[in-house]
Amino acid sequence: MYYFIGIKGTGMASLACILYDLGYEVCGSDQPKHFFTEDELVKRGIKIFDFDPDNIRSEYTVIIGNAFLEDFPEVIAARKLCKCYRYHEFLGELMKNYVGVSICGSHGKTTTTTIAKTVLSRFEKTGYLIGDGEGFMEKDSHYLAVESCEFRRHFLSYHPQYAIITNIEIDHVDYFKDEVDYFNAYQEFVHNVSKAVFYYGDDEWCQKLKFDQEHYSFGLSENNDYTIRDLSSDGEYSDFDFFFKGDFLHHFHVPFVGEHLMIDIMGVLSLAHYLGYDLKEVEDALNEYVGPKRRYVIEEYKNTIFIDDYAHHPTEVKVTIEASRLRYPDRKIVAIFKPHRASRVLYFAKQFKEALEKADEIYLLDFTSIDDKQDGTDIDISYLADMIPGSHILPENEEGAKILAQHKGECLCFMSSKDIYNIAERVKELI
Repeated sequence: MYYFIGIKGTGMASLACILYDLGYEVCGSDQPKHFFTEDELVKRGIKIFDFDPDNIRSEYTVIIGNAFLEDFPEVIAARKLCKCYRYHEFLGELMKNYVGVSICGSHGKTTTTTIAKTVLSRFEKTGYLIGDGEGFMEKDSHYLAVESCEFRRHFLSYHPQYAIITNIEIDHVDYFKDEVDYFNAYQEFVHNVSKAVFYYGDDEWCQKLKFDQEHYSFGLSENNDYTIRDLSSDGEYSDFDFFFKGDFLHHFHVPFVGEHLMIDIMGVLSLAHYLGYDLKEVEDALNEYVGPKRRYVIEEYKNTIFIDDYAHHPTEVKVTIEASRLRYPDRKIVAIFKPHRASRVLYFAKQFKEALEKADEIYLLDFTSIDDKQDGTDIDISYLADMIPGSHILPENEEGAKILAQHKGECLCFMSSKDIYNIAERVKELI
């Protein structure tokens, strides 16, 4: 029996699903409130308990979520009684059984991993672990595509055959000392990859990487190994020509729009071409793509646009608001942002201010996660609100939902890596 401490975590839920699919007994604990990641657990009938050290039994193998420190009561009990792994330690062991494909980078990991599993599944049985709570594996899977996070250098536990690096922009500033320290983590990770690395060649930090295996750059500029030309879009589909070292490979017509999505696609296309897969088949797979949960999910309800996005870094907030402005030029753009980790807000306050000010109205929710202030950074959301004239601190309750419901007919962008979607659902009910 595998027991997960923090089973509703984005990667933890995915890993729990994988182990269940492989035929193991799985259960775990978490907070009682609903998280979007638990949906796949519920579908499989995986039991979820409230936190309680009495849950722990000596026969369990315990997997501990990253948000829970060694002084957490269930962790203390598990360390005394059970064989224990941290999430990344166990995943690293699991990957050894398959052809591993790691997708890493500051932004775009989840979307790129979803694209990768969509394409690879067309040719071989493919297991996948995606940071939206989705995981799947068959015993005879060939590939295991994994969203590989640099958080506290955890991706150094993985030794994949292939890796895609989407970008390198400092994050997790409660741990990394500076941009160089952050970059060095990626440089260390590159040495773990046994066969080939595909990296975004237009990123200044990616350009600094040193390789001791096959490596190929992709990007929009012509000096990359893989690039695209004649890109056009009708708002729903994009057309482009795909090239390798100046040679035309294939013309694509796919349901992806926006420069950031083109970059995500190119990483996967580069890998697919390297593996020798038919690019017409790849195009067909991309046209069956279903996006990950909470990555720019659009719902039009009662003439009001609801956008749910996982954006928690200022670059992601900026891209989400700009994409909404482009898609809905005649709508008022309302930004609703709930941060994760006080240290991230403190470090990026100026960048968050600049990103959020691209919206017409700004609402800010306070910290509520168990790990928001673990490193001792003690600020609340007023720190950011005071920097943004005209912004509003929104209570995460019925009163807050009523305030947002007054924006009926506008474009509401809910942005957070945490549970902001709960208040969004209440706004829909009020509208």
